Amino acid sequence: MKLATIRTTGGTEAVRIEEAAGYAVELHCPDVGALLRTPDWRARAASATGPRHDLARLDYAPVVPRPEKILCVGLNYATHIREMGRELPQYPTLFAKYPDALIGAYDDLVLPDVEDCWDWEAELAVVVGAPVRSATAEQARAAIAGYAVLNDVTARTWQYRSMEWLQGKTFADTTPFGPYLVTVDDAADTSAGRMLGCEINGETVQQAETSDLVFAPEELVAYVSTIVPLAPGDVIATGTPGGVGHAQNPKRYLADGDTLVTRISGLGEARNAVVRKTAP
Repeated sequence: MKLATIRTTGGTEAVRIEEAAGYAVELHCPDVGALLRTPDWRARAASATGPRHDLARLDYAPVVPRPEKILCVGLNYATHIREMGRELPQYPTLFAKYPDALIGAYDDLVLPDVEDCWDWEAELAVVVGAPVRSATAEQARAAIAGYAVLNDVTARTWQYRSMEWLQGKTFADTTPFGPYLVTVDDAADTSAGRMLGCEINGETVQQAETSDLVFAPEELVAYVSTIVPLAPGDVIATGTPGGVGHAQNPKRYLADGDTLVTRISGLGEARNAVVRKTAP
C-alpha cells in the first residue's frame, strides 16, 4: 500500500493512494503517524472506504507530520565512504532531527538567510510501524512499516560550528519528506536494490543503490532500539551517498529559484522549489 497525509480544508487526513483509479481514500485518521499507532493499522488502511480525493489535486503534508523521534545516520554508503578515503564504520553515526524540520513533498523549501551554504542530501527514510525495544534483526524487520523519500537539507556552516551536527540539520521547514509511505508488503520485503537520486534543475547530482548501505534498515532499527525504544511513526533517515554540494570542487549549494528533486525507485519523488528567505 501507499499511505499519505494530505492537507484538507478541515486539517489533515491519512489516505490510501489508489494510483490506477486516480484517487486517494480517506482512512478516518488525522495522519499516517496516528494511523500507525492503531494496532490493526494494516487492515484498517486496506479496508477503509472513506471520502475520495483526486490524486492530481492532493496537497501532501509530511508523510508522518509529527514523529515522536527522527534519528539520522551519517556516513552510511560504502562507495561514498571509500571514495573519501575513510574506513567503513563499525557502528552507525547518529544524530537527531525534530519534527518542525519536516515539510511536504511539494512544498516550497524556504531557506533562511542565516546560512549561505545550504546543501542537499537525498535519503531513504525508514518508518517504524510497531513498538520495538532492544530488537533482534528479525524483530526489527517486522517492526518496519515501510519506506519513504527524504532530503536532509543541511546548513553546512552551522553543521561544522562544532563537533556535533545537530545545529546544521534541524532548521525549521527544511526537510522534504514524502510524498507517501510505501508499506513493506509493497516494498517486497526489503529496501535493497532501489535507485536513489537527487537532481538540481534537472541535473543529476546524486545517484546510488540502497543496497550500498553499510547498515541496512533492520540493523539500524535494532541498533537504535537498543538505545531508546522506538514507537510507531518514528523515522530513521538512513544516510546519503556521494554527490553532495559541499564535497564538490568548487563547492556548490542550493540557490534561490532552484528546483530540488529527490526520488527513490518505487517510492516516488519530492519536488521542491527553493526560495531564499531574506531578512525584512
